[in-house]
Amino acid sequence: MQALKTAATGMQAQQMRVDVISNNLANMSTTGYNTRRAEFADLHYRQIAQPGTVTASNGAVLPTGVQLGLGVRTSAVTVELQQGGLSSTGGDLDMAIEGGGYFEVTLPSGEPGYTRDGAFKRSADGLIVTSEGLELAPGITIPNDARSISINADGEVWAYFVDQVEPQQLGQISLVNFTNPKGLEAMGGNLFVETNASGPPIVGTPGVDGLGAVRQGYLEDSSVEAVREITELIEAQRGYELNAKVITAADQMLGAMAQVR
Repeated sequence: MQALKTAATGMQAQQMRVDVISNNLANMSTTGYNTRRAEFADLHYRQIAQPGTVTASNGAVLPTGVQLGLGVRTSAVTVELQQGGLSSTGGDLDMAIEGGGYFEVTLPSGEPGYTRDGAFKRSADGLIVTSEGLELAPGITIPNDARSISINADGEVWAYFVDQVEPQQLGQISLVNFTNPKGLEAMGGNLFVETNASGPPIVGTPGVDGLGAVRQGYLEDSSVEAVREITELIEAQRGYELNAKVITAADQMLGAMAQVR
């Protein structure tokens, strides 16, 4: 009975949906996290009577035919590129991107990685690094005698010194964007890497060519909406239960057929 297999694919799809929702809820406090959504597509169809074919009896054309669907499959788990709220922290090296773009960091392998988590720190060498110690690119070193740090919306980093009235520019923070940001590969740790689907990185100055502005002293909140996630969780649970009932009904029908004498 095909209903058993079809309902099983429905249960697998709803389980995948619950897995994605649980990951969203787990990251509702993760800095710069964007909500994920599971997307589904129907499976192949058994063409018992194909539409448009001519019947042998009277030569008429079948207007609809008989097509029996074989279930559902997961087509993608996509990222919703939605700007999270900005929370004030007051930290000199806390930065949020107001708009599009990613910070570029250098991974341990030497390859570039990309993140919207702007909770940067200062290393023992004075470099601006992530919480995992990954260096912000391009590398900017903060002198030990710097009294304070100022970062403007254009990404310019300035240092103030006790014996100087005018600040000294230390460097320029650049942002990176992609033709298809949804094609980036998530690595965990709020990091992404380039793929063939995302296209090559497009490096630019904050506030120019569609890139967002840098906001010092702020961090971007997660874009997860708890109420929406709970609603979708209930829908997924109900969908799973309905597919399970289909399996139960099909099993009972098979049992009734087996008892026919």
